[in-house]
Amino acid sequence: MNQDSITHSEREDIKKYWGKSLESLHPDEFKKTRKQLRAKYHPDNFEKFEDETVQEMATERFQKIEALAKKLEAYFAGKLQPDNLEMNDFHPEAQFAFDKMKIEVITSDKDLKYHLFGTSYRMLVYGDRYKIPKTKEAYLIIDEDHRGMSIGFREAIRMYVTFGVEDAVEDIVDWLYEHIRGRANSVLIEGESIAVDRNELLRKIKKTSYLQIGN
Repeated sequence: MNQDSITHSEREDIKKYWGKSLESLHPDEFKKTRKQLRAKYHPDNFEKFEDETVQEMATERFQKIEALAKKLEAYFAGKLQPDNLEMNDFHPEAQFAFDKMKIEVITSDKDLKYHLFGTSYRMLVYGDRYKIPKTKEAYLIIDEDHRGMSIGFREAIRMYVTFGVEDAVEDIVDWLYEHIRGRANSVLIEGESIAVDRNELLRKIKKTSYLQIGN
């Protein structure tokens, strides 16, 4: 999560778990609902299923709720503001580029990594590069070795995306979204959790890679 502000996707999660928009939520309601959420989603409640994947997912959700709660505490204390930057806030001639933007795709699909890197064989090696179609110099770079069917049922595919000012961010995002839609559980970009949603991915990548106003 971005520690400097409350992002658009986090606002959506706050509404999902607390039942009210950020602006409508009262501090007392926040505290009361937080206790209820802790009791409902605590990982100990899911031990009865005796399923490691269920336990991991429960822990991940509980940690997400706790992280949101900490941000809400800071917000009510006046130490944090919502991130109101939207895609249409960028100048029409704004430029975007980034060298090795870190992306982690959390998935239960053992074949997603090969789908992303356009290979049919069962091995990917650290440093492997894959050019994103319809771009001039946009590449995916694998951040770790992936070999055979030994990969677990749930994994994080760690990679970097590099692109220049002549590449349209929309083309990169459209390609990425098309390949992970329905296959990914969640996405982290530069450490911030992003919904598997085309507009959210576009917004985050543009914000992260924004350079300057063009001439």
